[in-house]
Amino acid sequence: MSTELQERPLADPAPAEPPRHPFLVALGERVRNLRARRGMTRKAVAQVADVSERHLANLEYGTGNASILVLLQVAQALHCELSELLGDVTTSSPEWLMIRELLEHRNEADLRRARQHLSELFHAPGTADRARTTRIALIGLRGAGKSSLGQRLAQDLGYAFIELSREIEQFAGCSINEIHNLYGTNAYRRYERRALEEAIQIYPEVVIATPGGLVADAANFNLLLQHCYTIWLQADPADHMGRVAAQGDMRPMAASPEAMEDLKRILAGRSAFYAKADLRFNTSDYGGEDAAFQALRLDVRSVIGVKT
Repeated sequence: MSTELQERPLADPAPAEPPRHPFLVALGERVRNLRARRGMTRKAVAQVADVSERHLANLEYGTGNASILVLLQVAQALHCELSELLGDVTTSSPEWLMIRELLEHRNEADLRRARQHLSELFHAPGTADRARTTRIALIGLRGAGKSSLGQRLAQDLGYAFIELSREIEQFAGCSINEIHNLYGTNAYRRYERRALEEAIQIYPEVVIATPGGLVADAANFNLLLQHCYTIWLQADPADHMGRVAAQGDMRPMAASPEAMEDLKRILAGRSAFYAKADLRFNTSDYGGEDAAFQALRLDVRSVIGVKT
């Protein structure tokens, strides 16, 4: 009898399952939960959505990467918004869904009242309004006059003046462009929030000139609206461009021959957010900075209850 060990052939390993992307797994779970909530079989949903049952099964198990149109068809079959399939946080619980239902189709005035009530409910009820009026934040695109008018306004009121972009640079230890290039937009937003929080905590009376893009971050813009009386400094697109150039910054014109169209598109895209400000002031309605300042000064003093 041979003492040599007989080598046994190794069994072929079971084929490994392809890795599933966490987003697709979560998406599939939401589809399954919604289908269960509606009491629909997979076959019924597939028929209404006009997709194969196998395709829907792959979607539910996180192995199918459906197109946006297929997702839209599935959402319609499940009687929900596409955002609910994609994981919008406001669809994540019954409470969120009920709040959405209450706010859906409301006009801008109603939404503003709802936001103000919620702000007062969760942030310093009773004392919030008075504190807001002595923290004045100027918002708007570059060239609106936030720095020049803000400095004069602060001096006139005896308030501190904060150029938020400079505060952000101090926190980061580098320029705004370097923050974006080295660390990315998310890091910039963190520095922006830190600078804003510190300005709010340290200065009960202050005029803040904000970066034009602050409104693009909902969390930071909400913080500003909660704690500051906001003024949208408006200007005609040509005035925006001309003032930036007058400051010696020719980059808007040098970067692209379509710079004016780009500026108009940015202004149009942000206007709905800037319009949340407590006061609008169009600097292009006045013959020069002195005239604009005198008019702005009267408006602000009226709001905060200081005699002219």
